[in-house]
Amino acid sequence: MVNLLSGDDAMAYDVLPGLGQPLRRLEDPRLLTGGGRFTQSIAAPGALHAIFLRSPHAHARIRSIGTEAARALPGVRAIFTASDTVAAGLGHNPSIVEIKDAHGRRHVEPPRLPMSPDRVRHVGEIVAMIVADSPDQARDAAEAIEVDYEPLASVTTGDAALQPGAPLLHDEAPGNLVCDWSKGDLAATDAAFARAAHVARVRFRGPRILAGYMETRAALAEWDEAAQRLTLTTPSQGVHVLHRLLCDRILNIPRERLRVVTEDVGGGFGPKLPPYPEQSLVCFAAMRLKRAVRWTQERTEHHLADTHARDLVAEASLALDATGRFLALRIDAVANFGAYVSTVNPTIPTAGMAKVLTCLYDIPAAHIAMRCAFSNTAPVDAVRGAGKPEALVLVERLVDVAARETGRDPVALRRLNLIRRDAFPYKTALGYTYDSGDYAALMDAVLREGDDAGYAARRAASAARGLRRGRGFACHLHGSGGWGDETSIVTVAADGVIEARTGTQSQGQGHATAYAQVVAAAFGVDVTRVRIVQGDSGRIPRGGGTGGSSSTIVSGTTMKRAVDVVIAKGRDQAADMLEAAALDVEYRDGGFAVVGTDRRVSLFDVAARAGGLEGRADFADTVETWPTGIALCEVEVDPETGTVRLDRFVAAVDVGTVVNPLLLAGQLHGGYAAGIGQALLEDARYDEEGQLLAATLMDYAMPRAADLPMFAHVVASTPSPNNILGIKGVGELPTNGAAATIANAVIDALAADGVAHVELPMTPNRVWTALAAARASAKAAR
Repeated sequence: MVNLLSGDDAMAYDVLPGLGQPLRRLEDPRLLTGGGRFTQSIAAPGALHAIFLRSPHAHARIRSIGTEAARALPGVRAIFTASDTVAAGLGHNPSIVEIKDAHGRRHVEPPRLPMSPDRVRHVGEIVAMIVADSPDQARDAAEAIEVDYEPLASVTTGDAALQPGAPLLHDEAPGNLVCDWSKGDLAATDAAFARAAHVARVRFRGPRILAGYMETRAALAEWDEAAQRLTLTTPSQGVHVLHRLLCDRILNIPRERLRVVTEDVGGGFGPKLPPYPEQSLVCFAAMRLKRAVRWTQERTEHHLADTHARDLVAEASLALDATGRFLALRIDAVANFGAYVSTVNPTIPTAGMAKVLTCLYDIPAAHIAMRCAFSNTAPVDAVRGAGKPEALVLVERLVDVAARETGRDPVALRRLNLIRRDAFPYKTALGYTYDSGDYAALMDAVLREGDDAGYAARRAASAARGLRRGRGFACHLHGSGGWGDETSIVTVAADGVIEARTGTQSQGQGHATAYAQVVAAAFGVDVTRVRIVQGDSGRIPRGGGTGGSSSTIVSGTTMKRAVDVVIAKGRDQAADMLEAAALDVEYRDGGFAVVGTDRRVSLFDVAARAGGLEGRADFADTVETWPTGIALCEVEVDPETGTVRLDRFVAAVDVGTVVNPLLLAGQLHGGYAAGIGQALLEDARYDEEGQLLAATLMDYAMPRAADLPMFAHVVASTPSPNNILGIKGVGELPTNGAAATIANAVIDALAADGVAHVELPMTPNRVWTALAAARASAKAAR
């Protein structure tokens, strides 16, 4: 790793000497040898099984639900409908963030109950819950339920939902408007456009995508009659948010009556953060029946009912002066929220976009006008990137369009407008303060890693084979977010085991390794001594969960502070053992020593003497950091079939202090793969009747190994001044930039054929159609 800060600058960060080692993941042997403990694999003898009857209609009134025949079937223990949950007082599943319009009015948020009592608003919405002795018996009963629907007109795109006369989803939201949100200085932006020498424009319809995690959602609710307490085990991105919302807003029970546990999680990416109706309904059934009740989601249910992402329509404009400097950026967009307001979605297409919109560029003025709409589709919320990938597609396409239209080299135009190293901390036109960086160094690094000198020869070789080669760049960044509502507890037991408890939640990122490295480095001990505990509201006092690429920022820094508390407590005990004054005792390399002597006692001896040591710390840094990158990819396009092949993909990244380079590489590879899927394959489309056309993996294409190139990256980091370890959150950074990089590369490959735009995902059919249209246009012009 290259540290681009000076020695004096680097001294400001409490970077631990043991960090940065390429340690293989400590959790992998257990997971790879069948030791994983996922919700679906937890034994619960005698548990009943829940199945949910879901609406086949995108929009319909529920006239009646006939359950008599279903109740009489063998093994059926209960059938619940909205009449039961409303009578029991189950409440609204709220958003925990908010946005406001120019008049200060909060976004519209109609009730979202576990089951709607009168109307369904998207295909897959729950109508009834069947609880039986076996899943098959529950499915049989679901088929025997008779629901009398009155189908209503539906609307599935955000821009269509805002048109006059569109079908209305909620009486509380006239015109289907969630919020008319804006940010930036409109007057300054308009003035900059008025004096611009050139204006580049793009229009973009971003595809809706799914999370596609390996482990679908599940829930196991176990009732303890003696304790009058419920334990919910469910895959999540943090038990505390789920616990609070279930107790305080949905189930309306005292917090002490519910314990939420999350074991291993097979992927999260955002949609395992929100509470879902199935979790509250399984809890409700367990409390009613005083039995354990479990549910395991089927893959089609994931596609129909879990939160989706992206789904943005936007027009973007970039103003330039005569020298090519960027003057202003303007966005006019519609965000599709789906049928309801999900947990954090109000800030995803809005603030999520605003954080990164000016990218790595010095742009003096910017303005976003974002209308948010309800539609008859599954609710939308955060998926890896959370509003930023689509924003960066807009910006980076604009830069390439501007370069092409003004006859400039796209690399040179980017260099001209990069924020200077000496400008940090840098406040953007939309009010965000970037912490640190050297963006010119990133450009130099990515060009070296991508063999810039050899590109012309590779392009000629592709042409000789009848293929079109193109190269795309994308400057990109992420503004880490989430919640710093964290208390970390570190204990050193008398037997020498170090345990660190945290409120963040791993879903495959390698927390057990990264956190252990932080704790071990802080103590100066072997990493195998450390055990990480997470995912239990009964053992961990509070936490904000994992989201926004901030887990190591939150947990890593707070664990370091908790270690400092342990060492401070141990120093007094060590002083007694060493028969010295505490002021004369220092801690280093896993033990306490009297300064200037060889008298020493180990941390573990002190813990054994004290009967164990404990340290607690609250998060005391800033969640926000600004990891950055510049990605470069080269593609080959077959003009006869429209097939796009990724030939190479390289990136230079600034991720602050690197805890583990192997984990970093894994996050980069996975993030780029996710962005590649959005660019080339993934499209969760609805038809005009509101039916999802990608309800299974037969219809929803996700990237496979054969679709991906070998990834390469170079690290050129500047530590963040916003936390004591200098860490920047990396999980979403690569996803943010990948789609833009590929979009630019494909258009570059096809530019000579007259193709200026291909909608994402750039499937072979869309690419071939664009080429055919360009040829037809050229022929007509002759």
